[in-house]
Amino acid sequence: MLFTQTDLEGVWLIEPTPVADERGSFARTFCLDEMERHALEGRFVQHSLSRSRMKHTLRGLHFQQEPHGEVKLVSCLQGAIWDVAVDLRPRSPGYLRWTAAELNAQNMRQLYIPRGFAHGFLSLTDDVAVGYLISARYEPTAAHGLRYDDPALGIAWPAMPAVLSEKDRNWPLLSG
Repeated sequence: MLFTQTDLEGVWLIEPTPVADERGSFARTFCLDEMERHALEGRFVQHSLSRSRMKHTLRGLHFQQEPHGEVKLVSCLQGAIWDVAVDLRPRSPGYLRWTAAELNAQNMRQLYIPRGFAHGFLSLTDDVAVGYLISARYEPTAAHGLRYDDPALGIAWPAMPAVLSEKDRNWPLLSG
């Protein structure tokens, strides 16, 4: 597995190193030893699956407020997404900055998103399936979000969202 630190401290792009032969290929997508070697969370209490039928479906930007913060390890199992992490740690040099990566079924990349970040994605194809390993139990009273189009964030989405929930459309702006 290849671990690449992104431009935001704590966010990692993880890429498997497949071994191929005449049958196809095999790759590790998670290894506790590798996670520990990079000082990353290795305990995940929940595995979730999200499906989006239509291209340009937006999900997010979501996070759990403290003390219920969570680490996410996100992968795209079918189709392709543009995956975004936004730094919400007030003392971080990256505060309110974002980073993004294309995850798809072919590149098998994963985005590791630490506590203190909001997460969202835009589907780049129809019929997308996204898997999440999540380090904390879901707490409905701690669930919160940011507007995908908040000018304070300035996220350069690769396309305008065509489908999004009312909740995601109506998260409050950071300015107010």
